[in-house]
Amino acid sequence: MNKVVLTIEDQRDIRRLIRLTLEFDGFDVLEADNGPEGLELARTRQIDLILLDIMMPGPSGLTVCRWLRDDPSLRHIPVVLLTALDRDQDMEAAWAAGARAYLVKPFSPVELLKVVSDLMNSAPSQEQEGTLHAL
Repeated sequence: MNKVVLTIEDQRDIRRLIRLTLEFDGFDVLEADNGPEGLELARTRQIDLILLDIMMPGPSGLTVCRWLRDDPSLRHIPVVLLTALDRDQDMEAAWAAGARAYLVKPFSPVELLKVVSDLMNSAPSQEQEGTLHAL
């Protein structure tokens, strides 16, 4: 069975790029264009990883990431935050919200696959809990 990645991103073109990249590499991809819709999919489907945009209408990706971490049934899912924000304080906020990785837009398909594959192939451990991978 293929691994399932949920993309929560309000920009259709970015969702399409992510979907095409990941499907080409054998992943199944679910898409949501806002946080509440993404949370509903995460609660009702078996998700292996979430790609989450920070700047969206409605609740921000940081808020959605915190909601995911606060939900005992969802906190095990690794979250990769996607954003154009690349300051140190932005990355610190991502780590504080519970993200496992931080990918700065624009990113290449190769960068995306590396981050997703690295997180999919690593079991969560105490050591990794405090590690934020940034590209």
